[in-house]
Amino acid sequence: MPTISRILSVSLLMSACHLQAAGLSLNDALEMLHRQNLEIKASNLDVQSAQSDTAIARGYHFGSLDFTQTVSRSNDAGNVFGFKLSSREAAFGDFGFSDFNPALMTTPEGQQQLLATEPKDLNYPGYQNYFQSKLTYMLPLFTGGKLSAYSDISKKMEKIKSLDAEQVKTEKTYELRKSYYDMALLQASIDHMNVILGNITTLERTTQMMIQEGYAKKVDLLEVEAKKANVERSITEMEANKKLLYHYISFLLNQNVSEIELPKNDYPATPIGEEEVMANNIDLKKAAEGLEVREKMVNLAYAPFLPQIGAFAEASSADDTFLGDFNDHKAYTIGARLTWNLFNGGVDGASLEKARVEKMKTKTQVELAKKGVALQYDKIRTEIESLNAQVNSLEKELALADQIYKNYEGRYHEHLASMSDVIIKQSQQIEKVLNLQMVKNQRNERLFALEKLSNGVKQ
Repeated sequence: MPTISRILSVSLLMSACHLQAAGLSLNDALEMLHRQNLEIKASNLDVQSAQSDTAIARGYHFGSLDFTQTVSRSNDAGNVFGFKLSSREAAFGDFGFSDFNPALMTTPEGQQQLLATEPKDLNYPGYQNYFQSKLTYMLPLFTGGKLSAYSDISKKMEKIKSLDAEQVKTEKTYELRKSYYDMALLQASIDHMNVILGNITTLERTTQMMIQEGYAKKVDLLEVEAKKANVERSITEMEANKKLLYHYISFLLNQNVSEIELPKNDYPATPIGEEEVMANNIDLKKAAEGLEVREKMVNLAYAPFLPQIGAFAEASSADDTFLGDFNDHKAYTIGARLTWNLFNGGVDGASLEKARVEKMKTKTQVELAKKGVALQYDKIRTEIESLNAQVNSLEKELALADQIYKNYEGRYHEHLASMSDVIIKQSQQIEKVLNLQMVKNQRNERLFALEKLSNGVKQ
């Protein structure tokens, strides 16, 4: 068995290494995110805590059963007499009959003297031990709907916590997906910049040869070298941004990631319809649950106007020794109690009115939230349409800039253009590359924002 375990461990390790070497795909990363992300784990624990609160609220419906064991020793007259009564051990002697003198009963004066006699055994008893075992069950029969309201509120709060956890999951999914597509755009820009760097390197060699042949000046070479250094600096910055993205992906997945499988398309999804957004938006779902909580709070505020009824049952046994004569000294009590507050200065009425006002306020906030989400949807869709137009325009401008640069490079070789002209056209080419990456990043961010707005629903 140990050998098999080692083989399985080595196989799993090799599989993980192969996955990392091949690049972590987005689907695998999302599965890992949902299992390992610390914020998602914390939100799931919040849900478990809310489930416990629901169980607590539900438990109050079943009342409580308590066991009480009392151990006492006292020479207090009231306690000693009470202990003996509770233990069913009281005797006539406990009433002070040792001080009773029958001879005094023969005359009225003697009777008065006898009645004025203080029984020493009753007033000054010796120490008495007392052991009582008691089992008490108390059950609320009617609380004006208070317990039901508490239970319903706790269930709604559990649902809200579940929605919070779902929102955290959606947020982290959004961040991971965006990081993958940012990496794809960044790598595409690096590849394009490397092509430009290759062109500059070729131009540098050509210029060096033309200087040797007397067809170019040294300042031309300096311009090329300066532009080459500029492009290399841009590539270095982009590579640094890649490292930062890998660090952030590693943070999200709670493990080190050094290579990912880039998405094949830099356009993450088709924009989502407004109906899907309104139906799946978590904030709207939470607002609806919050409104129901407010409705239950109104029921809770109305409960003090109704009577509270409870029942109880009690079984006990007492003796001067622990569990002594347990069966002979058993006692039982059952009963019910009704409590009804008739006046408390109008506090309950004010509390009920406040609960109703808060409900109306929450209802208004729900409507406002719907309007806000619809406005946010329209804003994002408009921004996406604008950015799509910018992307289409910049792609055409970049294609034109590439062609113009090649044309000017050829004209420079034929001495029809200066090196400054070539560098200017190359700068324009680089500017288009960077602008296109920036606009595509903005567009993807808006697309992901729309996806997040609909709780991760994609089309």
